[in-house]
Formats: sequence, C-alpha cells, structure tokens
Amino acid sequence: MERLLGLLRIRIKRGVNLAIRDINSSDPYIVIRMGKQKLKTRVMERDVNPVWNEDLTIFVYDPELPIKLAVLDHDFFSMDDKMGDAEFHLKPFLEGLKMNLKNTPSGTVINRIKPSKSNCLAEDSCITWRNNVVVQDLCLRLRNVECGEVEIELHWIDVPGCKLS
Repeated sequence: MERLLGLLRIRIKRGVNLAIRDINSSDPYIVIRMGKQKLKTRVMERDVNPVWNEDLTIFVYDPELPIKLAVLDHDFFSMDDKMGDAEFHLKPFLEGLKMNLKNTPSGTVINRIKPSKSNCLAEDSCITWRNNVVVQDLCLRLRNVECGEVEIELHWIDVPGCKLS
C-alpha cells in the first residue's frame, strides 16, 4: 500500500476571462485530479470571471504525480463543454516545506517559479512563508482553449504519523 505523505489543500480562488461556451457566458466548475482522486468545485452560473474561494483537499501519496485541473461548462441537456486545462507539479512546494523556517519573517519568498513551456504558469509563482506556514500562489494559464486563467493557492496539512521524506 502507498504511504500517505500528508494532505494538500488547494484553494480555488477564481477564474479570469474564462471562455464563453453558452450563448454569451458560461457556467464553469473545476475538476482537480491527482492519480485516482477527483474533486470538483461548485458550478458558478453565468460567470466567466467566477470567484470560488473554495477549498479542495487531496491526499498526497506520490509527490511525482502532477495535479491536473480542468475547467468545464455545466450544461443541463448535453455533455459539459471543456473550457481548458492545466497541470502543475508539487516538487518545488514540497521542497519549501522541508526547509526550517521557524524564525523567518512572515511574507518571506522562499522560491519563485518562472513561467516556462514546461509549466502552465501565467506569471511568476511565489512559494512564501506566511503566518508560520508555507503557501504557494499559482496563476495557471489554461491550455487547449482560446483564453482563461485560474488562480489557486496551495497549503500543506500535516497528518500525524505521516512525514515528508
């Protein structure tokens, strides 16, 4: 059996300039996948700039697996339409967690990840020591779509008896 390393709380903050899939708007929701796990946000009706501020918590067993995000348009009478996708890796975030930052001032940037062809970042992603926890803010540019970005924030939840190696 796989060993649980901990929990990752993914705060789905908001979507920006999401694609229109209905007459003049969309009803977006987000699906997060990691391995066999799948979580969904609520549907935001008629909103291409939705603010979810919704937390999804995923079990982390394998830090090598990418986290996949898909935005879909909810439809009542047909298949939901794809509105783009993105993926990101946990490795830089997990490396930040392993640092001893106890006496570091809140707001200190531990690492900065630049957008590249190998990631879906729309802008620099900062891994920050904030209020005694490591937090990563990501603005993901959606792929396979004409426009759209999703802003998320990562928080680690330690589980008693589980340890990042």
